[in-house]
Amino acid sequence: MTARRLIIIGPLVYLTVFFLYPLGAILAKSLDADPFIGFGPFSRLLGDSYYLGRIWFTIWQATVSTMLTVAIGLPVAYLFAKHEFPGKTVLKAVSTVPFIMPTIVVAMGFIALAGPQGLLNSALMDIFSLDNPPIRITNTLTIIFLAHAFYNYSIIVRIVSTFWANLNPRLEESAAMLGARRFDTFIYVTLPLLLPAIVSSAVLAFAFAFTSFGVVLVLGGSQFATLEVATYELTAKLFRLELAGALAIIQMLFTYAFLLVYTRFQAGAAVRVDLVPREATSSHKRGTGQTLFLIAFVFGLLAMLSPLWALFERALSSGGGYSFTHFTGLFSNESGSYFYRSPVTVIWNSVRFAAATMAISLVVGTIVAYFLARPRRHGAGVLDALFMMPLGVSAVIMGFGFLIAFNRDPLDLRASWFILVIAHSLIAYPFVIRSVLPALRGMPVQLREAAAVLGASPTKTFLHIDLPILSRALLVGSTFAFAVSMGEFGASLLLVRPEFTTMPVAIFRLLSQPGAANIGQALAMSSILMVIVAAGFIAIERFRYKDMGGF
Repeated sequence: MTARRLIIIGPLVYLTVFFLYPLGAILAKSLDADPFIGFGPFSRLLGDSYYLGRIWFTIWQATVSTMLTVAIGLPVAYLFAKHEFPGKTVLKAVSTVPFIMPTIVVAMGFIALAGPQGLLNSALMDIFSLDNPPIRITNTLTIIFLAHAFYNYSIIVRIVSTFWANLNPRLEESAAMLGARRFDTFIYVTLPLLLPAIVSSAVLAFAFAFTSFGVVLVLGGSQFATLEVATYELTAKLFRLELAGALAIIQMLFTYAFLLVYTRFQAGAAVRVDLVPREATSSHKRGTGQTLFLIAFVFGLLAMLSPLWALFERALSSGGGYSFTHFTGLFSNESGSYFYRSPVTVIWNSVRFAAATMAISLVVGTIVAYFLARPRRHGAGVLDALFMMPLGVSAVIMGFGFLIAFNRDPLDLRASWFILVIAHSLIAYPFVIRSVLPALRGMPVQLREAAAVLGASPTKTFLHIDLPILSRALLVGSTFAFAVSMGEFGASLLLVRPEFTTMPVAIFRLLSQPGAANIGQALAMSSILMVIVAAGFIAIERFRYKDMGGF
């Protein structure tokens, strides 16, 4: 038992050095301007109507985004939880891709679909002979809300559908036998059982919308600055590091509160009521009306994923037709740019950093999951929220903390690729925890007890009992970690050196250069990244155990 408690020291040291220490450096920076009073930057921020407005705007836009996300995600969760149909595995994998894509790519998808020269506007202008694009939602709140819902709805789908698919159908059948209508059964039986999963997923979606950076920066413009964008502007444009640090601390306090609520409701969702295998709850036989409804539902989901299809379509469009010109253009350097990096090198950087991230995340996340899975005393939710904190702290703030914390010997990591891997692993290991923890909590205790009675050592018990049961959950967690690293953008943008350029950073740099060819190549690189991530999620859906291991 002592050894099991000691093994958590490794993740605690890792979290302290690479997460809490940079956060402490941010706090110290925020106090630099007023060392005697100590809270000068905070009082200036909280006394400034502009920054108070940024806090309020960040809260209410995240609230509206979350409501829209839940409204979209619940019907899709029902589709995947209660119906079996050909292509379901691939469709569920593709529907999850937006969440793991870099925000810059999601923004590009919406621009490709609904921008001034996007697919919808081009089609409408051709059909109705219009001179100006009829759809004008760029740099508006509408496109921010839509992008956040598109980006985060898979959180609702994965958490809620996992729980919904395994609820015992006898509960609903009993209500029907007692004369309850289908709507009443849902409101008074199913919904209360689903509520912990719905609330936990909604809180997590709120946290991601609250810390949104790329979507707001690219699609919204400076007039819709959130706390995240304001912190970036204070750091990169105004060089007011003490105010940026104070604003980052304020945002992190909000985020920790959200994650504390999430972990408590997520634990409630893990205590499932009379669960049964999903095969017993999924619908295989259906009437004509239900079949037509299901087909319409699937087509609706495909339409909702239209930004992804628009991204591919724009990447293949060239000179009034379709070709691979933008893809082949990635491999040329006609301008002789000093900053040119071969796409093979860029992709290799992303893959090798993702592999290293996966290894670190798998070790740290699995150890933490074992620690959290044991019956705990008071404070379990606090510890869970603490380990999940990197998931809710923005990558921009994390990169900012790394720059000011690891800028001197013996921990000067600014010139090393390792700083990228550490930043990526901090963002990725919480996904391993959320993938492995449900499997650990659902593991029969009798198996370990029987092994111990038969004289098996803890190591043999892990290798012959735990590992076979956890293998699929570990595969899901490692795939999540790999995909998260492949798509990470915020921290990489601040920390990357030219020779370590990753795919998301290369996409951003292509977009920042003028010319249609650069935009086309950015779309092509985005498409390549999308295919890599989608392949990983198809693997997740094939190997997931009883649909467990969502978030």
